[in-house]
Amino acid sequence: MSILQAIVLGVVQGLTEFIPVSSSAHLVLVPWLLGWEFSEEIIFAFDVLVQLGTLVAVFAYFWQDLLAIARGVVLGLVQRCPVGTPEARLGWLVVLATLPAGLSLLFKDFLESVFGSPAATAALLLVTAALLYVSERLARRARLLATLTWVDALIIGFGQLLAVFPGVSRSGATIAAGLGRGFQRADAARFSFLMSVPALLAAGLIALLDLLTLPNVMAYLPPILAAFLAAAVVGYLSIRWLLGYLNRNSLYGFAAYCVVASLFCLLVAALR
Repeated sequence: MSILQAIVLGVVQGLTEFIPVSSSAHLVLVPWLLGWEFSEEIIFAFDVLVQLGTLVAVFAYFWQDLLAIARGVVLGLVQRCPVGTPEARLGWLVVLATLPAGLSLLFKDFLESVFGSPAATAALLLVTAALLYVSERLARRARLLATLTWVDALIIGFGQLLAVFPGVSRSGATIAAGLGRGFQRADAARFSFLMSVPALLAAGLIALLDLLTLPNVMAYLPPILAAFLAAAVVGYLSIRWLLGYLNRNSLYGFAAYCVVASLFCLLVAALR
């Protein structure tokens, strides 16, 4: 993997991790369309560090929120009143929303086979398009994040579980679930980004430990660090842009993009 290729894929990750068009699909389909082939070792190392790059973007944008949540949770435990403040309550709801993602381990073998199929990945982009369209069509968009309940958190968490399939956007599925529960677009997106922290952090740390056991890991570092930085910077800008965009605009444009991208890639797969 050259540094240019790494930067391109880092930008792709930073854009599509938060914009609801599926980062996993784009990291499969972009190299496939461009004819880039990489070893399994460098793909693994790349996936680990670019995910950590987007996690850095979340921390950089939401550091004040995350600090307030962490402080609220710790003080609540010390004072034996775990949900005594809005920040502590939100922190525990983020944890609750993260739990369903653990069920993805049951589908590990199947998911690995899907990740190896660009056509299947492209087809699953249509699921993302359907989620975005239906949620936008039916949503009431009246509730604020302060009204979030444990039932809302679990339902949105199961949206994140659905997103373990490459082509189903994590942010798209969770924002769609939030809209389905009646939340305003920007509030649904904010909770989606906050609940990405435990999942990205756990997956990144576990994979990072595995990464350190790979032979010749130092040889991969220059391009992968370039991708890490690109994902972090572009991810931060994507979060900032998307939250502003969703205050005024619908999800229909993202749904349309997913349909066009899916059909184009399926056509290319058929022709190849």
